[in-house]
Amino acid sequence: MKARGANTPWRILAAALALAGAACLVLWADHSTPAVSTGSTLGATSGVMTETAPTQAVQTPETPARQPLPVRLTIPDLDVTSRLIRLGLQPDGTVEVPQEPLLAGWYRFGPPPGARGTAVILGHVDSVDGPAVFYRLGELEPGDRVQVRLDDDSTVTYAVHTVRTYPNADFPAERVYGGRGARELNLVTCGGTYDSSRGGYQANVVVNARWVSGTRS
Repeated sequence: MKARGANTPWRILAAALALAGAACLVLWADHSTPAVSTGSTLGATSGVMTETAPTQAVQTPETPARQPLPVRLTIPDLDVTSRLIRLGLQPDGTVEVPQEPLLAGWYRFGPPPGARGTAVILGHVDSVDGPAVFYRLGELEPGDRVQVRLDDDSTVTYAVHTVRTYPNADFPAERVYGGRGARELNLVTCGGTYDSSRGGYQANVVVNARWVSGTRS
């Protein structure tokens, strides 16, 4: 049987979406990934606190509190536990993907879990060696819990809201990777049928989960 793998897309500009698509592509043994355009709104602007001294009005910038970062993902209903690596962009502009099929990765240019906005965690569905960390992701149901351990030893808990499969041509990149709004978490992997003649998996599975408890900012 031909070995199969997954490469999940990142947030891309709407204009680039028509050209590059949001396709899951084959992850070969060298873990190569095609170049895609990325949005320019990576990261967030730090807030500034102001103070007024008793004798004069001045604005004093303060360093914002450090946001705890994710280190481990647990999905009890799937018996999934994974250390979380941090994913960004490679020097040539291509997106990073987890090098290990059994590890999930947090997209570090979006909000961290627990903060306001939509955090995104990516994992492979399978690899040349068999099932990968998100092989059963599509089995989740509304209400199932997803937990993310942070590096300050706190835990953020989300409840699954929706589980959807999007054909590559209809992948809602802005909705999945937008990073704005309420505290949510999107788990993304490949899905649908596998067609090697068309580049691999023909869809994406997206689990949207909503904040229940844990760190807030």
